Amino acid sequence: MSTDASPTFRTLSHSQKLDFQPEPVISASTHDGLQFWQYMIAGSIAGSVEHMAMFPVDTLKTRMQIFGGSLSVNPVGVRQALGSILKLEGPAGLYRGIGAMGLGAGPAHAVYFSVYEFCKEYFARGNPNNSAAHAVSGVCATVMSDAVITPMDMVKQRLQLESSPYKGVGDCVRRVLVEEGVGAFYKSYKTTVVMNAPFTAVHFATYEAAKRGLSEVSPESASDERLVVHATAGAVAGALAAAVTTPLDVVKTQLQCQGVCGCDRFSSSSIGDVIRSVVNKDGYRGLMRGWIPRMLFHAPAAAICWSTYEASKTFFQQLNDEDK
Repeated sequence: MSTDASPTFRTLSHSQKLDFQPEPVISASTHDGLQFWQYMIAGSIAGSVEHMAMFPVDTLKTRMQIFGGSLSVNPVGVRQALGSILKLEGPAGLYRGIGAMGLGAGPAHAVYFSVYEFCKEYFARGNPNNSAAHAVSGVCATVMSDAVITPMDMVKQRLQLESSPYKGVGDCVRRVLVEEGVGAFYKSYKTTVVMNAPFTAVHFATYEAAKRGLSEVSPESASDERLVVHATAGAVAGALAAAVTTPLDVVKTQLQCQGVCGCDRFSSSSIGDVIRSVVNKDGYRGLMRGWIPRMLFHAPAAAICWSTYEASKTFFQQLNDEDK
């Protein structure tokens, strides 16, 4: 690395020691050898692959959270919800709304992972075992990425409903704008952040801890084994975080689907009001509606997402090394 001025040395005797260590240079645009845009691409690929692969399970979760929560029908299980969709709508019913998620997942995860990496570098201060820094970085990433994905997530969930009145993503966006205004796209944003902040804190802290523990078991692992480590750590983190935050996810679904297909409409976006409404109709068990498909979604989704993300990072690191 070249500098503007060379260091000046004086003659030293044999009894003296030369102890010269240059100050480390930290680039604002790089971290772990990657550029900011490379983190964004890696995150975008990871998020898109994750949501596309697991979309049918997400549809099941949405249907289960609506049944019994807003609609006056008996609670349904995973098998009943899946059977109903396949019987009445066919396999295509499991993929309604996937276009909205395709439009939102890539940009949101690009923001998510790039913000996480740079916040982690800032808060950890060179300590790779700082779980608090990982958790705080995850929360910062969540607040930013949720602002990107919330509108498309609302469109996606409305399209996932049985007998949805919307013909597609464009029709849903247009009708919501005309009938409810721009604010409708962000009615669940507060709930989404309140849900995803603890979700991401648990997720990232668990992921980093699990990855560190698994790596210590096999520190000299080959690339294939490292991929298994990332996938396993991601699955553990995703399942735990999903279970803890299911009640808030139920609230988010109620807010995003209100007034559509017979779902309740709420006078405010208050989390407390929605919780009371769900509890009054279905008891406290209503707050855990859809927890099984939610865990079934997030465990493999996190494994897919993290392994894809780490693989993309490795690709860019090797590409950068070849350019040097």
